[in-house]
Amino acid sequence: MARRGGHHRPKNKNFNTQNTKMEQNKENQETEMHDENIEQNAENTQTADTNTEATDNKAEAETENVAENSAQEDFETKYNELNDRYLRLMAEFDNYRKRTLKEKMDLTKYAEEDVLKGILQVVDNMERAIKSMESASDMDAVKEGISLIYKKFQSFLESRGLKEVEAMGQELNTDLHEAVTKFAAPSEELKGKIMDVIEKGYYLHDKVIRYAKVVIGE
Repeated sequence: MARRGGHHRPKNKNFNTQNTKMEQNKENQETEMHDENIEQNAENTQTADTNTEATDNKAEAETENVAENSAQEDFETKYNELNDRYLRLMAEFDNYRKRTLKEKMDLTKYAEEDVLKGILQVVDNMERAIKSMESASDMDAVKEGISLIYKKFQSFLESRGLKEVEAMGQELNTDLHEAVTKFAAPSEELKGKIMDVIEKGYYLHDKVIRYAKVVIGE
């Protein structure tokens, strides 16, 4: 009986050892499963973070696209407004240019209108004088009438800025006079001076429009 009891002890020892190994294996498996779960959770967390970042990037890109589209629309609106304003200004300027060109042409075309109206009055008076000369018996009255017409005509020309250039007895001034010929001066005082006026000179306001043609004494 003592020997049989000695045989059972090693058997229990081996059984305990096997149980210990099984428990250790179980613990190791649980540890490995726990580690795998941790890794899986970490991967899931990383994937979720990646998905969240991708979603945020997509939302940010969409926001940027909306902002770009809004800026593009604002730019197009301002461009259209400026272009429309430019076209209007060009049209107004073109109309102004055409109008001023027409006014300038009309001004050039009808610039002599007022002058001719004044001359027509002189022509009317001359025609009356010529008609009266046909049946006039008093020539002094005819001469007086013609002299009156001439004075009215001179007054009209002066009102338009026409003025006679002084020449007779003046020293020769090439800015005003044109010497046609020379004659011997009858006195020392007339040497180098104008002795006769062949054709009168005239100013138009301050501008000489015709030089006086004169004879100089020498």
